[in-house]
Amino acid sequence: MNAPASTPRRINMVQAIQLALDDAMAQDASVLVLGEDIADAQGGGVFKCTAGLSAKYGTDRVKSTPIAEQAIMGAAVGAALGGMRPVAEIMLMNFTAVAMDQIVNHAAKLRFMTGGQTHVPLTIRTATGAGFGTGGQHADYLEAWFAHTAGMKVVAPSNPADAYGLLLSCIFDDDPCVFIENLPLYFAPGEAPERGVRVPLGQAKVLREGSDVTLISYSRTLLEATAAADALAKDGVSVELIDLRTIAPLDMATLAASVGKTRRAVVAHEAQVDFGVGGEIATRLHQQLFGRLLAPVGRVGAARSPVPFSKSLESAFLPTPARIQAAVLDTLK
Repeated sequence: MNAPASTPRRINMVQAIQLALDDAMAQDASVLVLGEDIADAQGGGVFKCTAGLSAKYGTDRVKSTPIAEQAIMGAAVGAALGGMRPVAEIMLMNFTAVAMDQIVNHAAKLRFMTGGQTHVPLTIRTATGAGFGTGGQHADYLEAWFAHTAGMKVVAPSNPADAYGLLLSCIFDDDPCVFIENLPLYFAPGEAPERGVRVPLGQAKVLREGSDVTLISYSRTLLEATAAADALAKDGVSVELIDLRTIAPLDMATLAASVGKTRRAVVAHEAQVDFGVGGEIATRLHQQLFGRLLAPVGRVGAARSPVPFSKSLESAFLPTPARIQAAVLDTLK
């Protein structure tokens, strides 16, 4: 592989995803991309994450498909079984529901059902995120569905550099990965990645150290958590902030070490609180640190409702820095 071209010092997540796909395809001819309207003739994808790739690698490796999520996933699973490393784009995360049989009953299970003789090196890229008035069928954060499925890895980056490195790791992993892109993060600038460097799956990152409480988040809600931590710092509250990055497998070693130190924790995510990732993390922390915690683990998330279309209701539906700050203060009482 030739040395990659230089990268600007700050890029957005769309550019980071483009870079990761470009570098993966340049490195390994078995990497191919498929999804609705992703080739340049159809616009390079609705969010432009694949713009320029078909011109560079051809439409045999960058395939625009019909509006048929079942066909996209069926073809991707077959390609993975045939020795390719497909990256299947499902435009919006709610649309994965159309292809759940292929994802859950085929991609996730075939390694187990063949006694490890077969792997499915498949990456499912999908976007979601409330805040744009797209309504209940276009903006659900459904990570818990896939984290609950044995055999699936679930990844949710919060910044461009991590998006690049995590996507590379997903593409070259031998098991199926769901890579969740949050719409409000697409055009937010951040530090550029080091080209060719992968971020390991299953490793959370401590963004700032603190002593009073551990605040755990991921994806877009990490920005809300960061704002809450900044506000709390002005009041003298020392928050240890962790970006989960990978939801499955879950990095409990990092979480338990942090909460074992602070003895308090709050988990914040965009998905609804009920039956969510926060509940799983809270349960594991209570099991591992029983008797050492000074307060129950707090959880902050969306309301138990489809994502509202109304802007005012949508704003009330989502977790905010104020709600996260209140949850942290509640653990300190």
